[in-house]
Amino acid sequence: MRVRAAFVRRACGTAAACWLCTVATAAPATVSVENQTRPTTCAEEDNVSMLLRGQGIARFRVEALQPVYLDRIQVDSTAPDFSGCNFEGGTHPTDPSHAFKPRRVVLHDGQDWLIVGITLPSFWRPHRVPVKVGARTEDDIHLLQVFARKPGAKPREALVMYPADGYWRLKPLPPARFGDGVYGSSILIGPVEWDGRPVVNIASIEVRMNPLVFGLSFAAGGRADAKVAEISEARTALDVSLRPSARSARPFAVLRSMYVSADNADVGEVSWRAAPSSPPQRRDLPSVATLEAAQLRFGRSVPSRHNTSAPDIRFSAFETDSRPRPKETPR
Repeated sequence: MRVRAAFVRRACGTAAACWLCTVATAAPATVSVENQTRPTTCAEEDNVSMLLRGQGIARFRVEALQPVYLDRIQVDSTAPDFSGCNFEGGTHPTDPSHAFKPRRVVLHDGQDWLIVGITLPSFWRPHRVPVKVGARTEDDIHLLQVFARKPGAKPREALVMYPADGYWRLKPLPPARFGDGVYGSSILIGPVEWDGRPVVNIASIEVRMNPLVFGLSFAAGGRADAKVAEISEARTALDVSLRPSARSARPFAVLRSMYVSADNADVGEVSWRAAPSSPPQRRDLPSVATLEAAQLRFGRSVPSRHNTSAPDIRFSAFETDSRPRPKETPR
């Protein structure tokens, strides 16, 4: 266990000023994973739901990583594929549709980040979530885009987030030959609920800079901070902290994705370690029912003919806060 020294300093100040300090400690943890994938022939439908649960989970990391076959990609297939679907275009026929006045607004334009808010002409949920960036608050943003700025290059998008249903999509910066690259799987972070599909109901969002952190307040209570820890060609990483920590009955995260077949999928297999020091294991997605893991990677080893360069998604560094213990400090 390692002591969260910053917490102790904030709580206690100097030793001379503190009669009784609470020492917070962190412990590595495992999580349970439940596969609720259902069959589909449609490559534009999220039929994969991998639910993560864990009693007391307080922190974890989620990363988008380049697929293991990146160097073998000859043609990056990024076009939509509706060939196996019963609908055309981006809207599923069973989705409700709520009208909005479309617009695009730049919420932050700084040295490191460009953050853009998009209001879509229609969205499947009517929810309006206040989003605060600096001194500015908007309540009709459907899509938050984060572009990383690198010296001598145009801003490149690496992360998007949908406030009204809680979905995130991450991708590492693509190699130059892939242009802007492509997203694949989506992620939910926070207390998961169901509204025809898994969602996270967010009451408000505050985006803070230096470091870039999304502060989430949930409608069900509690908060999360999702800090952008890295954006590079290797990975885009979020370090997430939950307050209070997760309860075992409700998922604290969900991976949503698409699987038609091993060569037509945004995720085709699961790799995991049962404990931090355990050897890695790997199984094809359809053969996974439940598992217990200290680290998980949802990816593909067979190049997909759909979203070929879309990233793998890895969850790791799960931690719980052990029960605080009183520590007496002399005057």
